[in-house]
Amino acid sequence: MSSFPRPVRPPGISPPTSHEPPSTGSEKLFASSPSILGVSQGTFTYEELARATNSFSDANLIGQGGFGYVHKGILGDGKLVAIKQLKAGSGQGEREFQAEIEIISRVHHRHLVSLLGYCITGAQRMLVYEFVPNDTLEFHLHGKGRPTMNWSTRMRIAIGSAKGIAYLHEECQPKIIHRDIKAANILIDDSFEAKVSDFGLAKHSLDTDTHVSTRVMGTFGYMAPEYASSGKLTEKSDVFSFGVVLLEVVTGRRPVDRSQPFDDSIVDWARPLLSQALEGGNYDTLADTKLQKDYDSTEMARMIACAAACVRHSARIRPRMSQIVRALEGNMSLDELSDGITPGHSMVYGSYGSIDYSSGQYKEDLKKFRKIALESQEHDSSEFSGLTSDLGMQPSSSSTEGQQTTQEMELQKKETSVKDSHESR
Repeated sequence: MSSFPRPVRPPGISPPTSHEPPSTGSEKLFASSPSILGVSQGTFTYEELARATNSFSDANLIGQGGFGYVHKGILGDGKLVAIKQLKAGSGQGEREFQAEIEIISRVHHRHLVSLLGYCITGAQRMLVYEFVPNDTLEFHLHGKGRPTMNWSTRMRIAIGSAKGIAYLHEECQPKIIHRDIKAANILIDDSFEAKVSDFGLAKHSLDTDTHVSTRVMGTFGYMAPEYASSGKLTEKSDVFSFGVVLLEVVTGRRPVDRSQPFDDSIVDWARPLLSQALEGGNYDTLADTKLQKDYDSTEMARMIACAAACVRHSARIRPRMSQIVRALEGNMSLDELSDGITPGHSMVYGSYGSIDYSSGQYKEDLKKFRKIALESQEHDSSEFSGLTSDLGMQPSSSSTEGQQTTQEMELQKKETSVKDSHESR
C-alpha cells in the first residue's frame, strides 16, 4: 500500500458503515436475481462486498470523487478487486444502470480494465473491477521521487493504451466514446502493460441530459477544441486527449503546469517544436530530459508524428485510433499519417461544418477555463489536495473517474455561457 495521502471524502456522500445493506424498503435486491451479465458469478451480494472491504473501511479506500468511492477488496476466493460504489441519486436508474452493465460486460480486451460484476441493493449501485496493482501512467511519469520510466516502457504503454481505445471506438457495437482520456485513467499492471479504465459509464451519460455533464467534460488540460466551442464530444475528442497523453509520454511534462516558464498548455507549447522535430529529425527539444537522450529515434519519430496528428485543431482530420496503433507499431508510414498536413497548420477545426472557430478564439476560451479551474483548485486545496496527481496515484483504483473536483463543478456552471456566446455569433 502506498504512503500517499488518504483520499478525503467529498461532502454529501456517506459510505455504508455496517454489513447491513442500506434500503429504502421499497427497492428490490437485484444481486440475487438472474445475472444481467449472463453468468452467475457476475452478481455479488452486498454482504460479500462488505466482507471483502472490511465494511468499506477507510483503510481500504483507494479513490474518491463525485461518483462516490473506490475500495480495495479481497473476495472469498482471495481475488483482489476494486469496488466502485456509485453515489446514490447520480441519475443512474435501474434500467439505465443494467443497460450499461450489459454493454460493459461485453467489452473484453487485454488493454481495458475488466468488469467482474456488480451489486444493486436498495439505493446502492456497485461495480466490481479487476484490481490493477501498479498504479497509473500519471503516477509513473509525474510522481515525486519516481525512477525515470525508460523509453521502451513508455512505448509499450502508448501502444497498449491506443489499442484499448481503438477497440472501444471501432470494435464495440455500439461504439464507446471514453470522454475522459488522461494519464490518470491509464492503469499499469506489474508487467508495465497499460489498461485503460473508466470507459464504461461514459457511453450513455448524455442520454437524458440537456447540457454537458461534469463527467463528460473530462479533465482540464486534455480538453479538445470542439468542446471549448460547442460542448460536443466525439471519438475524435478522445483522439485529441490521447495526443495530449502522448505528449506527456514524450516530454515528461504535465498537460498544464504553472511551475513551467510558459503559460500555455502542453499542446500550445509543443506545436512549433513538433514541426521542427519532424522536419529536422532532432527530437531533443521535445524529449523528456530525464531520458538523457536514451531513446530509439525511429520510435520517437513515430510517437511525435502520432501526437502531432492527434492534437490537430480540426477534429475532422485527426486520425482514427486504429491508424495511431498502426503508426506507433511502424505499420503505417508517417507520410500517410500526416496526409500532407504540417503540424501546427490545422487551425480551423471545422468538424461541425458551419462553425468557424479560430485558434485564437480557442486560446481565449481555454484561458477562461484555465482561470476558473485554477481559482477553484486554490479555493478547495484543503479538500482536494493534489487533484489528479495525488488522488489518481492511490494504488490501483480501477477507476480514477472520481476526480470530479470542484474545478469541474465550476466549469459546468460556466460552460453554457461559453457555448451560448459562440452560438450567438
